[in-house]
Amino acid sequence: MDDHPHHATDQDPDTPFDDAPSGGWGSLAGIAHVTGAARPSAVAIRILGEMNKPGGVMCSSCAWAKPAEPAAFEFCENGAKATLWELDRRRAGADFFARHTVGALRGWHDHDLESAGRLSEPLRYDPEQDRYMPVAWDAAFAEIGAELRAMVPEQAVFYASGHAGLEASYLYALFARAMGHQNLPQSSNMCHETTSVNLLSFIGTAVGTCTLEDFDHCDTIFFFGQNTGSNSPRFLHTLKAAVDRGCRVVTFNPVRERGLIEFADPQSPAQMTVGKPTRISEHYYQVKPGGDIAVMAGLIKGVLAAEDAAPGTVLDHDFIAGHTEGFDEMAAAVRAVTWHEIEAESGLTRAMIDEATGVYLSAGRAIGIYGMGLTQHVHGWLNLGMLVNLLMTRGNIGKPGAGISPVRGHSNVQGQRTVGVGEKSAHMPPDKLRALFGIDAATREGRNAVQACEGILDGTVRAMVSLGGNLVRALPDRERMESAWPKLRLTVHVATKLNRSHLVPGAVSYILPCLGRTDRDVQAGGPQAVSMEDTFSHIYGSLGHAEPPSDRVRSELAIVAGMAEATLPANPALRWRDWTANYDLVRDLIEQTYPDDFADFNQRLMQPGGFYRGNPARDRIWKTDSGRARFTTPSTMSALGQAPGTTGMTLITLRSNDQFNTTIYGFSDRLRGLKGGRMVVLVNRGEMQRLGLSEGQVVALETLVDDGVARRVDGLTVTPYDLPDGCIAGYYPELNPLVPLGYHEKNSATPAYKGTPVRIVA
Repeated sequence: MDDHPHHATDQDPDTPFDDAPSGGWGSLAGIAHVTGAARPSAVAIRILGEMNKPGGVMCSSCAWAKPAEPAAFEFCENGAKATLWELDRRRAGADFFARHTVGALRGWHDHDLESAGRLSEPLRYDPEQDRYMPVAWDAAFAEIGAELRAMVPEQAVFYASGHAGLEASYLYALFARAMGHQNLPQSSNMCHETTSVNLLSFIGTAVGTCTLEDFDHCDTIFFFGQNTGSNSPRFLHTLKAAVDRGCRVVTFNPVRERGLIEFADPQSPAQMTVGKPTRISEHYYQVKPGGDIAVMAGLIKGVLAAEDAAPGTVLDHDFIAGHTEGFDEMAAAVRAVTWHEIEAESGLTRAMIDEATGVYLSAGRAIGIYGMGLTQHVHGWLNLGMLVNLLMTRGNIGKPGAGISPVRGHSNVQGQRTVGVGEKSAHMPPDKLRALFGIDAATREGRNAVQACEGILDGTVRAMVSLGGNLVRALPDRERMESAWPKLRLTVHVATKLNRSHLVPGAVSYILPCLGRTDRDVQAGGPQAVSMEDTFSHIYGSLGHAEPPSDRVRSELAIVAGMAEATLPANPALRWRDWTANYDLVRDLIEQTYPDDFADFNQRLMQPGGFYRGNPARDRIWKTDSGRARFTTPSTMSALGQAPGTTGMTLITLRSNDQFNTTIYGFSDRLRGLKGGRMVVLVNRGEMQRLGLSEGQVVALETLVDDGVARRVDGLTVTPYDLPDGCIAGYYPELNPLVPLGYHEKNSATPAYKGTPVRIVA
């Protein structure tokens, strides 16, 4: 034990943690473990060697950038795991489903379902036998089309995960609108929709303003609620380079994540042998869940105090006067907040926040990084508003080496929005639909993920078509949703592997196996490339090289086109078969629909480092109603929608190091010093003592939101862990049943996975 008390900048040595740096030998061991489990095909070495390079496969894991001058190995532990998992030699075909009923498969763990291997033929659910049975593609398309035609268009929902490339995504969005609806929820609804909606209001852009080059010039980086080590490990190379040249990193996060503490570069012989790892965060503060608003209020108070002491030298007055509105109101509100309130809500002392303020004031160019720790809150809008406020006080938006930068999760989640997968008319311009295809798109806005779920519960949604993903498992209120799902008339899943969502079929249900990013895609026009967009708005082409799992597997684009052709009336402008034969034609359509973003799309497809589609806010052009960037006046100091009370706790959900979204590669959370089962509740030892809990005790969690629905998860093992007081943590998606469907960010309906009030029941 240390001889000084633990506080929000120290590691508690009396709880599990990993004292090794992120990266290093541990990362290589993690890759080796998945290699042994998946037994990938021999082409894996070639694919990994070319990954994230021109002419190679663009990683299907996170959305981090692919540099124009890549390293020898331009992949990380997560990317390697995702790739090897997709290159699985095992097959889940007719023989597998002949041996296992759907009822029996519901008893399997998520990890074991995906471990059955790649789906290798189209399947239709037979309720009499409770099995998925092989079906011909033409028969599947014909029945899906007949079912969709029999519905009012608004009764159908087309969901998309962040995997499908821009080409398939564009046609999917076109299919929905040609059918007559805009029910196009996407995985972004559950993670970064808070960004898409609110950042657009504040600075006129739905995405971050930074590019990869900004990290070569920034003086400081402030992290809020983002776990780089597990969620975007290639970012660590960029951070290491920034720190090595003198950039100062400050982190605010309830959990001490190894990726933002230390990093050993697996491509550095020195760091892998005798050298020391790189210390990433100069300061690391364990803020309470929901306390980021208070932290940023404290930081802004410090900036204002420094300006008061040296007028005209701290604030960027030219930027504020020439580009913004609302500064005086914001500043007055922040000045009125007391330090007592800031300390109480943040869990940090004034000295800590003053220390961080000093770093911010020392920097000429600052970047604000954030993840779902900011977006998945009821008042996530104000989390973002306060971060924008902080950056704009010193002109840190719209200049090199500065900006606001959400780190997106899935590889093409941002790109799908760019090409029309979204529930709003603005996502695919109606005038373009009319000019290109003669389609008068629906004027009624569509359903997001939460609204789609509400429609399933009340019966107004009758069909759910899923382009990838594991939606049932990813949703909040999972037990309620899983019970309601079989009431659907039609469920269609386009997928590479079996998952939990496939096991709650509607009256008519199909699993349609698709090519993965690593698979060769050969159509009538020859080999095809697909494309995606990274978190910095750069577009890349991707070419698969692996042999497909069978000759009965089709590309995502071919499946979307096949369903659309079977559903929609004949229209000579809707050339589904031509588009399937040659993806260049689809990219031409994308360019015609979004000419400012995709000029010369096909010519630039394989450009090293991708091509930048631009961002007006980066050039200080504000696409807001007023034409100015907007300061936000804080109305509360907590992002939580409901305080948990004296006996309650705030739950934050986590993803492990051996996980990507709902895909569970294994049961090690190496970077947190945890291993074994995932049914745990993490809580600090002081709170264990206060609540009368003992290590290893099995407890339940119950939701404290009073909406007439009882929510409970049993069988959780109490595990001591270094967390702030009043806070507990557990794994996503196991704890999703505790998050009410209606408990979400107020403007975007993003579920509040990082701030749900619960109680522990012994």
